[in-house]
Amino acid sequence: MKRICIYCGSKSGDHPAYREAVEELGRQIVERNMELVFGAGSIGLMGIVADTVLNAGGTLIAGGTVIGVIPKFLSGREVMHQSMSETHIVESMHERKALMEEMSDVFVAMPGGLGTFEELFEILTWSQLGLHRKNVGILNVRGYFDPLLQQIDHAIAEGFVKDDNRDLFVVSDDPKELLDLLEQHELPEVKQWKSDD
Repeated sequence: MKRICIYCGSKSGDHPAYREAVEELGRQIVERNMELVFGAGSIGLMGIVADTVLNAGGTLIAGGTVIGVIPKFLSGREVMHQSMSETHIVESMHERKALMEEMSDVFVAMPGGLGTFEELFEILTWSQLGLHRKNVGILNVRGYFDPLLQQIDHAIAEGFVKDDNRDLFVVSDDPKELLDLLEQHELPEVKQWKSDD
């Protein structure tokens, strides 16, 4: 795991636990000598994780590498982070997500809004279809993703999602544990699709 892609919100949430977890994740990224790939935002949890990696979480370790990918229509706004190690400006949201996937070895979804949900489900769908073989983690701070995980379990119980698709991702509320799980996790084999799948 050299490069980690983070999906997260452009808001910080209403509880300090979100910021604390994101800062700890940023410190873990630096300590593990990983590079951060993210949506290039300077606000919300996106900005916090980027700042933490760039500043090495206030430690004596040298700051880490932060790679931002942003579509052109957002790049001229104030939301773009100005201190990234590397910036990629692309034409569309679709191109942004494709490049982030291509550059990354592993993915983590942190609390966020509709865009975070969309990114998480798209990368899981690509895994289900065999378009990539990269691990996905969910940082479940304060049980934020509990309803979403319950919905996935419900979809499995109702026969719309295969049982082994639950193994396309790992979950933890602790950043260090989540990264440990991602290093150890083995994805299920992708099965051929049939008409009743």
